[in-house]
Amino acid sequence: MAYMAFYRTFRPSTFDEVVRQEHIVRILKNQIESGKVGHAYLFCGPRGTGKTTLAKIFARAVNCLDPQNGSPCGKCEVCRALSSPANMDIVEIDAASNNGVDEMRDLREKVQYPPVAGSKKVYIIDEVHMLSPSAFNAVLKTLEEPPAHAVFILATTEPQKIPATILSRCMRFDFKLIPREDLENLISGVFQRVGKEYEREAVTAIARAGAGSARDSLSIADMCASYAPGKLTYADVIAVLGAADFSEIARIVNFMFQGDASSALSEVESVLATGKSVGTLCKDILTFLNSVAIAKMCKNAREILNLPDESFSLVFSSAELADGHRILRTTEIMAACENDMRYSLNGAITLETAVIKCALPRDDYNIDALISRVAALEKRVEEGVKVAPSKPEANVQAPPPAAAAEEGLKESASNTAPPAGEAKKNKSVLETMEDDGPFAQQSKGSKENKEEVPPLPCDEGVQPTLWESAAPAPASAGSLSDEQKSKVFAKLLRLLRTTRRNAVLFTLCMDLENFFEGDTLVLVTDTEAVFRALTREENARFVREALAELGVFSHEVRLKPKGESKWESAERRLRENFKGIDIDVK
Repeated sequence: MAYMAFYRTFRPSTFDEVVRQEHIVRILKNQIESGKVGHAYLFCGPRGTGKTTLAKIFARAVNCLDPQNGSPCGKCEVCRALSSPANMDIVEIDAASNNGVDEMRDLREKVQYPPVAGSKKVYIIDEVHMLSPSAFNAVLKTLEEPPAHAVFILATTEPQKIPATILSRCMRFDFKLIPREDLENLISGVFQRVGKEYEREAVTAIARAGAGSARDSLSIADMCASYAPGKLTYADVIAVLGAADFSEIARIVNFMFQGDASSALSEVESVLATGKSVGTLCKDILTFLNSVAIAKMCKNAREILNLPDESFSLVFSSAELADGHRILRTTEIMAACENDMRYSLNGAITLETAVIKCALPRDDYNIDALISRVAALEKRVEEGVKVAPSKPEANVQAPPPAAAAEEGLKESASNTAPPAGEAKKNKSVLETMEDDGPFAQQSKGSKENKEEVPPLPCDEGVQPTLWESAAPAPASAGSLSDEQKSKVFAKLLRLLRTTRRNAVLFTLCMDLENFFEGDTLVLVTDTEAVFRALTREENARFVREALAELGVFSHEVRLKPKGESKWESAERRLRENFKGIDIDVK
């Protein structure tokens, strides 16, 4: 006997064997038991969910002489006659190839002939949405008032393409996708019946690839059973599906989360060089990102994903590298890439462009990308404040030694770790945050190698040096000239910007008005939220420490009165600086 595929060999023959679709099975059973069988049914839903199977079971059940719980008994004379491929009472028509008006006119004439073996003659029209408008019109009247012995069952995956005049004449049943757990039980049962050994993770992978379709799942299971002569493993299923290695996908996603576009592109090229399809790689990345999202959001992610321990550890490690907004934005970009590749002449370029976009969130103006970047900056500032050494709350009264200030400025400019023998208490707040923060521990070298920290990245065009090489560091507040004072605020902004852990402070300070009252630097803002943020103790202490390294040991943050213009503000400051002098403003 010729070999039959799994989905044909194990096709259900009774209602009880149908996987899910309980709402439809119950209605059909009750109609058969009560004898209230309709004349036209419409079965619609995704492929492989049981539409044609239920139509065949129902067609035999309405003719069965002794139905068992609504299902055909399979033993009576009619059931045996209908099980033969030569029976004339169950007619299957493929509307995809018989979609013309002539075929429907022929059907309209033949429907008048009575059944041969049973009491009903059932017409199953598959893919009925493929009929032409003229064909629909030809069968319209027959469908509305067929002979008493005729029953029509229309099956389709696209009910929106069927005219409303046809829909209104049918009893519609919407099939739903089959849950993964039920597909796993179905596949496990098939493997047990054929004597195939398998791993539980392998069955889960097949069910996940089936995407809610029983026929697709059984077709994949059929291939996997032929691929592995012994016990079916998770790796065997991945090989049959043509998916990339799980660890390779994990590395690509990790590089995207870390912002390493160069390494991500290199890994993509390495995978494509092995012969993997661009579309398959994009789908694998999306599947991995979906697993990462589940691992990030769900406490029972291990039970939901049901991956091998090694694979789940890779997913969990990737989930720890990004927050929810970053994962969401990356998934959106890759989903758009999968759609764009359908219309692209070069899918590799489309995929690589999406990978670069995912790895460079600072150039992405999407709201989720911006929220993720702000959250990362806030976390860095918070962690930096936590590791900062505790110092007196009062303003520094005496300047540090000139040599110490110059040494601190040199170390801040080079962004390197201080000598191992130097005591931490002698470091500035900026240096301590750079040395002890979590980003110093994420260097590509070993975590144990803390003697040298790689240079911190800065924006193009911004020099990492704090002071010009020709300008010596000021030794005290009194040594600052008017020219140096005019450059203090600009150098403070440069310091905040090149110190990657304080980009939020840089944003808060960049629009401030600034001037000196004696040796005190006054920062003025017209926004109450900015004023509260800058006067918060941790932020004020950090600005105070930074200004001390620039030779300024006293600063003040003021809130500009509401409604005061720039000219009025300048006039007010002029009068405050020259009290007792009659000033005439014109």
